Amino acid sequence: MGEGTYESIQILYILTQSVGIPFVLLSASAPLLQHWFANVNPGSSPFRLYALSNVGSLLALLSYPFFIERILSLSSQTVVWSVLFAMYVVLVGWCAVWVRKRNRESGPKTSTTQDVSSGSTALRTSSVFDRLVWVLFAALGSVSLLAITNQMSLDISVVPFLWILPLSLYLVTFIISFERDAWYLRGVWYPFFVLSIAALVILLRRDFPGGEPPVMYQIGIYCSALFACCMICHGELARAKASVSELTSFYVYVALGGAIGGLLVNVVSPLVFDGYWKLYTVLVVIALCMGIVLRASLKGRSFAQRGTATLAMSTVLLVLVMGLGTQMRDSLDESIYDSRTFYGILHVYEENRGSEDHILKLRHGRIGHGKQLVQTHRNRIPTSYYGESTAAGITLTEFPVAHRADSTLHVGGIGMGIGTILTYGKEGDKYSFYEICSEVQRIAQDYFYYIEQSLAEVDIRIGDGRRVLQKELDEGSVQNFDVLVLDAFSGDAIPIHLLSVEASNLYWSHLKEDGVLVVHISNRHIDLSDVVRQMASYSGKQAYFMEDYGETADYLSGSSWVIVTDNEAFLANPIVQENISDWERDAKPILWTDDFSNLYDVIEWE
Repeated sequence: MGEGTYESIQILYILTQSVGIPFVLLSASAPLLQHWFANVNPGSSPFRLYALSNVGSLLALLSYPFFIERILSLSSQTVVWSVLFAMYVVLVGWCAVWVRKRNRESGPKTSTTQDVSSGSTALRTSSVFDRLVWVLFAALGSVSLLAITNQMSLDISVVPFLWILPLSLYLVTFIISFERDAWYLRGVWYPFFVLSIAALVILLRRDFPGGEPPVMYQIGIYCSALFACCMICHGELARAKASVSELTSFYVYVALGGAIGGLLVNVVSPLVFDGYWKLYTVLVVIALCMGIVLRASLKGRSFAQRGTATLAMSTVLLVLVMGLGTQMRDSLDESIYDSRTFYGILHVYEENRGSEDHILKLRHGRIGHGKQLVQTHRNRIPTSYYGESTAAGITLTEFPVAHRADSTLHVGGIGMGIGTILTYGKEGDKYSFYEICSEVQRIAQDYFYYIEQSLAEVDIRIGDGRRVLQKELDEGSVQNFDVLVLDAFSGDAIPIHLLSVEASNLYWSHLKEDGVLVVHISNRHIDLSDVVRQMASYSGKQAYFMEDYGETADYLSGSSWVIVTDNEAFLANPIVQENISDWERDAKPILWTDDFSNLYDVIEWE
């Protein structure tokens, strides 16, 4: 079983246990209600109800981050959901009684049922090819949604808010395609697909002379590409939809296609690909299907028309394959090691081999997780966002010396990276890392030297940092950290459950009373400073901002940190005082708990 496949199956099992029955009931009721509608209103299209149901889903999605999440805790949401689900069951039951009564009063139906999807009164039986088309386009739409959402999470941030946006667009394409046949025009959506995918290929190349585009531009490109892909898939699906007599089977095949798409992305893809090539694959397959559909639709047209269409789509497909192929080749050529895990793709890059600046880098997608100078006389230099002028470097070098008179320095790290902070370790010190991904540990030990050359004792514990720390606390094993460094990135942001009030209480259960919590908040798109400040205030501590621009050497990176402590001896240190920056404004009242969090207020939209 491939890396990450077990975790995916485990998540599927948990979801099946927790929401499986309500989900199946809701999904099954949609075609049932449309069947009742067609039975009662034989002259009306039931597919408009399908569009309407997606409108409801869209409204629910959009209301969640802007309204529900901001005013209701998770426990309150559970109660509201349970009440609404019970009401839904009652209403469906009432519909069943009403339809049965209506059918009994109206008498037997005639044997001819109008096919409102085609305008024909004859019953049309779908062929095997029709059913394959239903499954294919439903699967491609599902793969597009998941692949582009995964890529957005990898490049921007792993936050539910950014999952809602692509899912909303996915639903909008269903609404457009099934509400009116005239709303899906190949002459409009095929060119839109070409333009949006061209922009996406350029973005994926990651070659930006003027710096990386603003987050809103990136989100816009990803969403445009997703919208184009899903409009093609769902538009062609709507064109090939079944007659009313086969309504139920049509939705079964559409659901089957969606399920197959999910399995391809989450189970098959990790076994087949060593990178995130599922996005590249689905773009090529959709372009190929577009060419086949367009060629078939021109049957009976002139040779010149068919030839022009074939040439145009062949050119688009060729350029797309070449562009994506070049990007894949460059990505693979630049790295000396690639590994796919449940948490993303890890790459080890080597630069300037044979020179003084020979360096190794670890990247998780587009996010750096550390670098090391290879030359023997330089490989113990702290690099990247752990330089000596960063909050982490200052804390580990300037922690009160008096503390070392009777004990060694015990440092905890939630998120290990390549172990760069070990450069600050001295004889007798102990560094305990909590790393969720075992592959990160293996890469850090096989390709980098920080762990091997550390003067301090190194202890690495695999698992989610919070869960492992909680287990240790429950077992009576309090760590008594002098310093705890929180640098656990998922995508480009610290996971929410590590910044809640409950998490803060756990950290201080393992920190000494005069300890220091150091939180890495560097982020291109999310401002976590207010969250950490409120978390510190709730714990009765003070929060201080430290920013380092990393301009003194090429191997350093700019970084932003928050230190949380009330250790007066540490705070009185002139070096510490010199590097503390003033907060630009008062902290927003953003306090996260396990029961309540609000992502909308921390996203930087500029």
